[in-house]
Amino acid sequence: MRAVRRRSLVAAALAIGCAAAAFAQRRFDDFGFGGYRGRIPEIRNIAYDGRFTFVRVKYETAPGGYWAGGRPAWVHGFPLAEQNLMRIMTDMSYLNPHVEEINVLTLDDPELFKYPVAYIIEVGWWTLNDRETAALRAYIQKGGFVIVDDFKVLGWRGIDTGGWDPFAENMNRVFPGVRFFDMDASHPIFHSFFELNEQKLDDVPQAYNSGRPVFRGVYEDNDPAKRLVMIINYNTDVSQFWEWSGRGLRPVDDTNEAYKLGVNYLMYGVTH
Repeated sequence: MRAVRRRSLVAAALAIGCAAAAFAQRRFDDFGFGGYRGRIPEIRNIAYDGRFTFVRVKYETAPGGYWAGGRPAWVHGFPLAEQNLMRIMTDMSYLNPHVEEINVLTLDDPELFKYPVAYIIEVGWWTLNDRETAALRAYIQKGGFVIVDDFKVLGWRGIDTGGWDPFAENMNRVFPGVRFFDMDASHPIFHSFFELNEQKLDDVPQAYNSGRPVFRGVYEDNDPAKRLVMIINYNTDVSQFWEWSGRGLRPVDDTNEAYKLGVNYLMYGVTH
């Protein structure tokens, strides 16, 4: 009987240990890298009140874009990346943004026009219907600024261009004949708050991609002398550093450079 009890106790201990490990893993998945677990996060948009609110663009994800835990591509990093960037903005500026509240809007939502900056991620799986196409064109023409982030290496999950071709095709629907200009450190966006020279841009680290990051821009009327309407982080994922900054997964110095870019982007977006 003692042997049976010992075996029962051992089995119970193992069961408790496995349950605890599973719970810890679930909690890590829930809150470790995106603040939630599941296909679609809970969205709690707040009403416009005049304060700066970070807006992430929601879109119908193309096939193949559900590879990260079954979640659609547009949610990657949500909401930790934005919340951490807003904390930096609070510490570094008088912008006084909402920090915890991150709005998620589709491009054809009229509410989008109340916000000066919109952020879209993982555009290799970005789909665009006709209503969204027209709405994005109108948003930019009325003064909206768009940040595009997170491209993959060539051949990532069967996308031979790292996601550039699907993105470029969509943008040609928004602005037929659109041109994408490689950016250098002379542009005002890299001096809107922090001073970033060419070496600093070369030093912007990759979260997991290989090679040098490339920054590209779209200008009003394809004219670099006019307003920059979109900044594109190609072959890199700047927001990955914002998301992971509280996890110790990347060096502090690298993360600081990614934050500098984010701060500059927002400062340019709200002033141009």
